[in-house]
Amino acid sequence: MTTNKLILGDNLEILKTIESESVDLIYLDPPFFSNRNYEVIWGDAGEVRSFQDRWAGGIDHYISWLKERVEQMHRILKPTGSIFLHCDWHANAYIRVHILDRIFGEINFRNEIIWKRTTAHNDSSRFGMNADSIFYYSKSNKCTFIQQFQDYDDEYKKRFRKEKNERLFIDDNLSAKSLSGGGYKYEYKGVLNLWRCPKETMEQYDRDDKLYYTNKGGIRLKRYLDELQGLPCQTIWLDINPINSQAKEKIGYPTQKPVALLQRIIECASNEGDVILDPFVGGGTTVAVADKLNRKWIGIDQSVQAIKVTELRLGKQQGLFSAPFSVQLYKYDYDTLRYQNAFEFEEWIVQQFGGTSNTKQRNDFGLDGKMPDNTPIQVKRSDNIGRNVIDNFFAAVQRSDKRLFDKNIAEKQPVGYIIAFSFGKGAVQEAARLKLEENIIIRLVNVEDIVPIAKKPTLTVQVNELQRDDKGVLIVEFIANGQSDSGIEFYSWDFHYDAQMGFQPIVMIDKEGRQAIKLTPGLYTVAVKVFDNDGLENTEIIKLTVNDTVERH
Repeated sequence: MTTNKLILGDNLEILKTIESESVDLIYLDPPFFSNRNYEVIWGDAGEVRSFQDRWAGGIDHYISWLKERVEQMHRILKPTGSIFLHCDWHANAYIRVHILDRIFGEINFRNEIIWKRTTAHNDSSRFGMNADSIFYYSKSNKCTFIQQFQDYDDEYKKRFRKEKNERLFIDDNLSAKSLSGGGYKYEYKGVLNLWRCPKETMEQYDRDDKLYYTNKGGIRLKRYLDELQGLPCQTIWLDINPINSQAKEKIGYPTQKPVALLQRIIECASNEGDVILDPFVGGGTTVAVADKLNRKWIGIDQSVQAIKVTELRLGKQQGLFSAPFSVQLYKYDYDTLRYQNAFEFEEWIVQQFGGTSNTKQRNDFGLDGKMPDNTPIQVKRSDNIGRNVIDNFFAAVQRSDKRLFDKNIAEKQPVGYIIAFSFGKGAVQEAARLKLEENIIIRLVNVEDIVPIAKKPTLTVQVNELQRDDKGVLIVEFIANGQSDSGIEFYSWDFHYDAQMGFQPIVMIDKEGRQAIKLTPGLYTVAVKVFDNDGLENTEIIKLTVNDTVERH
């Protein structure tokens, strides 16, 4: 299973392709059952279609729509895996009873977490609905769980007292309830008691100055605030703030979940190297956090904008040692495929065709892979393949496995496959002649027959001087114009582009392609990306010198 991958498409169909018991943790934040158009956040065709599908038949249809997806999630979870399903009051009771209890079993219910997602709601007819539910279920009783802690609040810190060295501590009971419950009976410094620790441990506490002697002659344990992990997390989470308009992590996605929320979930139910799945990737918080925490991940969404915004978000946080990731779209850009690294393309297209790529690259007769029945595959990252390729391939397949070659002829099966971007007249004619006169089938396969190909959008950028502000700083306007047969989705802008750092968008989502910024005298490199409805993209780099006027290089 390929991980660290963003996939554009219907999550139900994609989930069906993921192998059973291969995922450690699933977090899903499906569209809530609110029957409101504000659920359509990105507004692209994929999201609108999904919205309409969910609302074809009320609550029963919604539960059915979600249930068949959760059934697939249960299948792909490992026995030690867990699922966290984020929902709100509109359907949380239905989801728990009709989906989670039935699929995972009531015995595997772990918690209903209540997350305070807004500060307050003013509702004159009832109490404000300011919290979400997150249902936590495991697949078995042997799930991964790592205790999480939260900071002590100011009220709790009032319980601590100061020592002479200004360290804050709280005293804790050292008495045990019974010998059978793990107690130790002995006298220490004149106090006979049933202690929670053996005498050797008590002596070590004493040497470390961790014993507190009460006015009544008792002995208790000092617990220093700076050594404590915090309060163990309970089921009500009030300490994780929602994304507000001033939040640094805000990307412009209305229902964006905070990094701290997903960090707590991922850290409590997985380990480094585990596989995290988010089938409703949305603003990309789950996969962005999983990537930072050294987990493998898969993100799925039906919205082009969700996938591309998440890709930009991942790109911004990628460092020297970050694991690479890939994006699977409906269509692939011809230029990217045609001119990428030859070996990488061969390996990828053979796998897309259903074969296994040749990793030896020596003594392979020039063949690049094989089908499951070992029939050879050759890949040509070229257009207009000529007859000479057919002749050379014909000789190679005989040398590589003469017995298989003869068997395929006898059974009227292809003796081999050649994959290329296009084939010239000579190649097509020779393949036809071999089949007609010698009963030898060499199948010529266009790349576009394997994966859909489209041309990336075109992009031009106009630069205009507007005026100076009251401090004399020049305001410069940038107008991007993207063109694509599928339509333009959005633009992103990096006003301090550095080729070594890569594209680091300051404005991530711009629907109009128009930005105005203040520029003091100096040299600037501005980059703008355009994304179309197929998820294909193009980039324009603009170099400027700003003095009294703007000069574009």
